[in-house]
Amino acid sequence: MSGNWSLDDLYLGYDDPQYEKDNQKLDEIISKINELPKKLDEHDVKENLLEIIACLEEESNLVSKLASFCSLRQSTDAMDMEHTSVMGRLYQKLNQTTKAETLLNKYIAQIENLDEIIATDEKLKGYSYLLHCIQSDDKYQLSDEVEEALSKMDISGGNAWSDLQSYLTSTVKVDYNGSTVTLSEIRNLAYDPNPKVRKEAYEAELACYDKIKDAVAYSLNSIKMQAISECELRGFESVLDKTLYSSRMKKETLDALLEAIEEYLPKFHEYLRLKGKALGHENGLPWYDLFAPMGNNDKNYSLEEAKNYLLNLFEQFNPKLAEVAKEAFDKNWIDFYPREGKAGGAFCADLAPIKQFRVLTNYAGSFSDLVTLAHELGHGYHDVMVQDNLPLNRNYTMPVAETASTFNENVVMNAAIARAESKEEKLALIESQLMDTTQIICDIYSRFLFEKAVCDQRKDVFMSANDLCEMMLNAQKKAYSTGLDQNVLHPYMWLCKSHYYSAGLGFYNFPYAFGGLFARGLYEKYLKEKETFLPKFNKMLESTPLMSVEDVAEICDIDLTDKGFWKMSLEAVTKNISLFKELIEK
Repeated sequence: MSGNWSLDDLYLGYDDPQYEKDNQKLDEIISKINELPKKLDEHDVKENLLEIIACLEEESNLVSKLASFCSLRQSTDAMDMEHTSVMGRLYQKLNQTTKAETLLNKYIAQIENLDEIIATDEKLKGYSYLLHCIQSDDKYQLSDEVEEALSKMDISGGNAWSDLQSYLTSTVKVDYNGSTVTLSEIRNLAYDPNPKVRKEAYEAELACYDKIKDAVAYSLNSIKMQAISECELRGFESVLDKTLYSSRMKKETLDALLEAIEEYLPKFHEYLRLKGKALGHENGLPWYDLFAPMGNNDKNYSLEEAKNYLLNLFEQFNPKLAEVAKEAFDKNWIDFYPREGKAGGAFCADLAPIKQFRVLTNYAGSFSDLVTLAHELGHGYHDVMVQDNLPLNRNYTMPVAETASTFNENVVMNAAIARAESKEEKLALIESQLMDTTQIICDIYSRFLFEKAVCDQRKDVFMSANDLCEMMLNAQKKAYSTGLDQNVLHPYMWLCKSHYYSAGLGFYNFPYAFGGLFARGLYEKYLKEKETFLPKFNKMLESTPLMSVEDVAEICDIDLTDKGFWKMSLEAVTKNISLFKELIEK
């Protein structure tokens, strides 16, 4: 087990003969796809459907390998422009099929007896949900020429602006204590036990954004304008409307989630005030102490210790999960440590064609980092559960994407709290869990409010960096209220969060609240059902690309449009606030 991941199972480099061979295969399948619309009259509908699917499956597998190799290399070395050039050439290739794929989708959308044809073939039965989605999507499709133009323009539009934000935040130098560090390193200091370090790191972080704020503001304005324009062209009422549709999620579900969150916000504000008072603050918690550790759980975990800790725990709950995590550790599927040019935060990338995944973290050894590692391995487990699906049935939507990952967090945190040997350790763990939950409730709610405000204004107004800072502060004041010191917030949260910077993926914020509370509700069911729960849980994960969000939840007997479910989950995560108060008073 090394500190860096290996991508050798994909390719050895851009000069790897297999990489070039797959590139040539992609050229061939692109040509084949482009010829398909011209030959539809030569065969019957069933033959055409099977041929279309076969071509798209091959394209999907090749693109997944080629694009993943490039993007994963770029995420650990943003300063090497070769990765950007390679990805640009790949985008250009993929855009060559946009017109043809639009025509093929329109062909599928116009099949009147689709169900009858699907019933005659096992492969088509496997793609029933996908084919019906294509039919329902047709009303939002534009002409083949316009779809092709939009796809080409996105290379130098949304994708380019997104790359700029990623590049600037991964390469900006932060001046700190007479030296320069990366943004990831300075943000990790928010968890330092020394209050002086936390405050100085916060100040250094805010100061560094002044170097890049204008360029990133242009990125955000441009990306959101593109998203708004595309929604208008396609006939969506708003970017949020498009996001919900793409997520296969009802507005009633989002409304039930947000209403429940709004009802429970005062409980999280109470927790923040309690923490602030315990740390010596009378006017709410200042932002730089938001992640301050409390109690005593300052042990650092080496990679080997983190591995053993998680594997032992996963084995007790889900042996299959332990098996998947062990493979990730042993075969170098994880890139652990922060370094210059490496992307901040953490993520998991699915590599379905080779039945693997890769995890990126900025591991510093704390218990919080261990929980983050468990979270990302949950994503990997989810990926494994869908990798045996048909190639075009592996992509699940945003809301359910955080289910397995956040479920893992619950398993790790609740086990650690139960095993705590002292009041100091228990306080540290309970506070850490409350801190993380507050992030997926208060902070995610603030992000939702901010992005909604940006989308509401962008059509008529260009928002400067200062405007965006003011909007972010307003969102934080509403979401955190009296829980935080209103004079010590974080005006640049719009700049450092990559979730805003995708033209095709708006409102990538509420899925974290959804995933966190959905996972907590599932965890409560696990506590009640024990061994009978795991088969349903695995079936649900496997089905996430094949059903709407609401239908997926029904596998585990959950009605997502019922506010009562979300309140039950919130009640479960807030029940530790009273215990937290008792522990800090002692």
